[in-house]
Amino acid sequence: MNIDELKNAWNEDNFFDGTPEISLEQKNKINLPLEKIRKNMRMELWSTIAIFVFAFTVIAVCGADFKFKFYLSILIASMVFVTFFFFSQFFKLYKNMSDPGMKTLAGLKDLLHQFHLNKQYYLSFYLSFVPFLVCELIIVLEFIPRPVPLSDVQVASILIGTLVITMPLLFVIGKWWFRMFYGKYIVQIENLVRELEQ
Repeated sequence: MNIDELKNAWNEDNFFDGTPEISLEQKNKINLPLEKIRKNMRMELWSTIAIFVFAFTVIAVCGADFKFKFYLSILIASMVFVTFFFFSQFFKLYKNMSDPGMKTLAGLKDLLHQFHLNKQYYLSFYLSFVPFLVCELIIVLEFIPRPVPLSDVQVASILIGTLVITMPLLFVIGKWWFRMFYGKYIVQIENLVRELEQ
């Protein structure tokens, strides 16, 4: 096959017809929900950093004994480590949303897949704090002085009651938070993908 035949075969090949570029109007429709998601991700990152700075500041200035402050500091430092892992996953999504090369329907579908994957990360992020909350509760129960010490039954009841209430509550809050700050914008993008597929 000579060069001219190869060029003709290349020009006749319609392999890329399945991934058309997105029009300027459709890009504008996509950019609005994507920008809202990026804005909410930035807000969430900075508010999380502020919460950890506030927590470490409170521990530093409180007048508790060394063991109490040390245990809480280690616990919050562990929470920072877990948070860093999840936010590193969110940052990958943030970078992909900013990619100017997302011009095809296939690229948009891939982004939607990443959104759904990150929804699972998000719920896991909230549920990963249950052990930390239990540990904080144990530290508070053990180190806060009381006029009458708690009995073993009272300690067990408080811990079990906290778990029974906290786990479903964190799950519900995580789902609600995701829907409010990200889910409704993801639905807009899904609707646009459906329009593009028709």
